[in-house]
Amino acid sequence: MPRCRKRSIFVISPFLIILFVLCFELHYWAMQPSNKVKWPTNPCPHKVVTDTITALKYSHTFIVSSYQDNREQNLTRVIAIVNYKKVQDLYCWFCCSHNRRISIIRAAVDIHSERFELPFGSADIVCLEPQNCSPNYVSVHSSSKGNIEELPQFEIRNRVHSTQFSAEFTVCLSVMVENHSNVLQFLQSMEMYKILGAQKVVIYMSSYNQSVEEFLKFYVAEGTVEIIPWPITSYIKFSSFWSSSPQWHNGKTTVLNDCIYRNMYRSRYVVLNDIDEIILPTKHLNWKTMMNSLENQNPETGIYFFESHFFPQSVLSSIDRFNVPLWKTVPGVNILQHIYKVPNRIWLNNPRKMIVNPRKVIQTSIHSVLKGYGRTMEVPKDIAILYTCRAHNRKDISDGYLIRDPAIWRFNASLISNVNEMLTKKMFYKSFKFTWKTLIKTIASILK
Repeated sequence: MPRCRKRSIFVISPFLIILFVLCFELHYWAMQPSNKVKWPTNPCPHKVVTDTITALKYSHTFIVSSYQDNREQNLTRVIAIVNYKKVQDLYCWFCCSHNRRISIIRAAVDIHSERFELPFGSADIVCLEPQNCSPNYVSVHSSSKGNIEELPQFEIRNRVHSTQFSAEFTVCLSVMVENHSNVLQFLQSMEMYKILGAQKVVIYMSSYNQSVEEFLKFYVAEGTVEIIPWPITSYIKFSSFWSSSPQWHNGKTTVLNDCIYRNMYRSRYVVLNDIDEIILPTKHLNWKTMMNSLENQNPETGIYFFESHFFPQSVLSSIDRFNVPLWKTVPGVNILQHIYKVPNRIWLNNPRKMIVNPRKVIQTSIHSVLKGYGRTMEVPKDIAILYTCRAHNRKDISDGYLIRDPAIWRFNASLISNVNEMLTKKMFYKSFKFTWKTLIKTIASILK
């Protein structure tokens, strides 16, 4: 009997070993991510998106851009516009650059808390980046199954964090639309930004006004302006009720969030305001000295709010010395003639705009930061105000109750000189262009 038992053990042992190996293999492959697929060709990148807005198929979602965000975890944050009532599961398809694999991760859709009761609005599609992947491109899809070659891929920006900023201040302007024909105020605002210390102005253009476009070409050529096409109305069309909402304004909040992430490692500060607004120092001569002073006194603060002071376009100063002759041919409002402001209602939370350290911001809205790091500060009006010059809508305040505040006059000499120089450039270019065209026509007629 003992011999039989020994023999049976020897017979069974190989089977046990084989069974153990099979179980181990099955367990090993079961533990491997089922969402990784080996592709015969390199899928990274395949169909890289260059448009500013991309509509996802079978989804009420529009992708704007994607950025690495490793301030807390190693994330990819995709800036998007979503239909709040029709949010569905989304997945990030990462291109792992070093091993030619696709790693599919389920996304968290972080809808911004300020929705303004509109059907569409800003959201972050957030995915944890796979370990040992180092993705440079990502696709967003409504399913974990599919063909990567059919999906648009987005470059993941901000993978390189430069400590040397190319700009001290970058101004992010919300969407400019076709009917913006206030050329003179546009020029004055642009030159004021430069005087105050902006090296870059980012403009999201929905469509172009020809008069403004002529000057934009000069600003782009000198490196001051970066134009981001923003054809939002080609993708999202609302009724006249929704379109007229100042909160929507062609996706303003989405634009501001994209601009912050776009300049997170390019600019020390980002200034968030509209083209008819200027954060105007009342104590210092420029933003740099103002921000240095504020930061020295508030080292833990990275978000600064400036209260709006409303200067109605309908009320002009009686002083004629700022009625510059060269400006009379330019359509629009001369801000130097508007020094009377509407008194702010102290019992209300008046609108504010911001100068921020972009690395301290996670999500922003128009007048507030929704998520961020560190402290915030409301800057007193004796240090700076948000100079806002636009049409007067408050009927409860007559002109007799307006307050005289000529703070803008502190910069009149520089502003007049700069605007005149820009107008002279345009006149010279127009004259040169006309002369060149005439010369070509003359030579062509002689050769005939």
